[in-house]
Amino acid sequence: MNRPSTPTRPAYLRVVRASAWYDLAVTAGFATPWTYTLVHRTLSSLGDSLGWGPLPAPDPWQTLYANLMGSVVTVWAVLRIVRPLPLHGLLDAVARVLFSSWMAYALAHGAPRILWPFLILEVAWGIAQLTPCLRTGPAGPAAGRTGPADPADGRPLAASGR
Repeated sequence: MNRPSTPTRPAYLRVVRASAWYDLAVTAGFATPWTYTLVHRTLSSLGDSLGWGPLPAPDPWQTLYANLMGSVVTVWAVLRIVRPLPLHGLLDAVARVLFSSWMAYALAHGAPRILWPFLILEVAWGIAQLTPCLRTGPAGPAAGRTGPADPADGRPLAASGR
């Protein structure tokens, strides 16, 4: 079975960290009801000025889900900034496949077109983080090493300090 494994190159970890900075910049404003109001107003105005239409008026449920998403993604982004690990990149890529799927679904069902730039960036970050994992091969980054590997970074457990 050829399953994806996580690359350990420093360049890959820079991609993981860069995607986290992008997430932090884009989603931190969704984390509170007050900042979400500003983000919603800005995105709605931008969509309207581009001819893509305004966003639907916010309601308590929409605000709650925006705040939940913003809070979780902000915390996840901070983790990847502070301690980027290959496993974090792989898991983030999987999350981006899911987010992209739901964005495409929403667009197919009439969501405002202001969602398109976000979808394009989600797909791009997902490809950037998933492609190296698929190229690593079935043995993974610890190929040729003896002993059990740390699932977080692929290094032998003795080398990872655990």
